[in-house]
Amino acid sequence: MATFWTLGCDADHPQRIAAFWALALGYVKESGFDEPDNASIVDPDGRGPAISFLKVPEGKAAEPRTGRRMHIDVMPTDGTRYEEVVRLKGLGRDPSTRIIASPNGPGWVTRADPEGNLFCVERSQEHHDPRQSSR
Repeated sequence: MATFWTLGCDADHPQRIAAFWALALGYVKESGFDEPDNASIVDPDGRGPAISFLKVPEGKAAEPRTGRRMHIDVMPTDGTRYEEVVRLKGLGRDPSTRIIASPNGPGWVTRADPEGNLFCVERSQEHHDPRQSSR
């Protein structure tokens, strides 16, 4: 069983996308992984996985709907989903927002990071009912 793992992500601009996700997730840059073609961020409390971003020569288009193979779901720990959506909007480019949710009810809000990768903002932990799945 793996006890430590890193989420590896392709990127057009590793430093820029690492800075966005560090702010979005409350992570910090990982020392020793700060070069033009790669960047890594870590949870300062050591609970979450490291996330590395590696420059690729061309964009990946594996999934026709989103243009990416996967996306990140974010669940706010402080405040409501709406407050988190507003906070994240201020961190980087967001060409589109798709709302599939009531203000703090079931569902999610889909946003895009500065490279156009989609991510979802779930209900906050305070408003989350573990008996219900949002998807």
